[in-house]
Amino acid sequence: MSNRAVKNQKEEVPFFHYLEIYKNLNPQEIAGRCGLLFDKDISAFRLRFMGIEYQAPFPDFALQDKTGSDVKSLAEKILILHYLCEGRYVDYRGNQRSYQEIPWGGVYYPNFRGRCILRFAHTFGNDLITFKRIMEETKGLQAEPLKQGDAGYRFEFLTGLYMSLLLWAGDEEFPASAQILFDDNFEFAFTAEDIAVVGEIVVSRLKALRNK
Repeated sequence: MSNRAVKNQKEEVPFFHYLEIYKNLNPQEIAGRCGLLFDKDISAFRLRFMGIEYQAPFPDFALQDKTGSDVKSLAEKILILHYLCEGRYVDYRGNQRSYQEIPWGGVYYPNFRGRCILRFAHTFGNDLITFKRIMEETKGLQAEPLKQGDAGYRFEFLTGLYMSLLLWAGDEEFPASAQILFDDNFEFAFTAEDIAVVGEIVVSRLKALRNK
């Protein structure tokens, strides 16, 4: 079995597990718990994800944009499905946290650092112009420039859930470095393991935008 087939199999198991849970939930309970609108006319939740408006039908889950196209990434669909099944939205209390400050984040930090922070720094640390262009020109993202780092932005990852990306450019003496911060309501929405997936998804989406 190829590595891709193994990965797909590993992702399909949790997807179908949460899909069965999702189908048996009350959509109004989900909407209230996650702070989302459930549109009864189309039997779907409306949400924003990385600056794009999506619909998540109920009880048969999908993640569809305005054209009706379904998101291809199974990892993204699992993350959103898990949030709808078990996550909870609470209001932002005015603080941001590093991954290590999130409950259980210290345990998974070495993995998060490699998969997210170092990958982000390697991708954009020596190309701040492209990073700034993506963050400022991507329609719907509405990223807010920050004064931290050589380039930094706070933006909405998922409806009501904001995070920040910070970059310090590399030079002849030091390599580029980065930090990823999460608003303090993230820890109610996702587990530490899920937040690591959030970081991977964000970097992957930004890389895809760079390659367009």
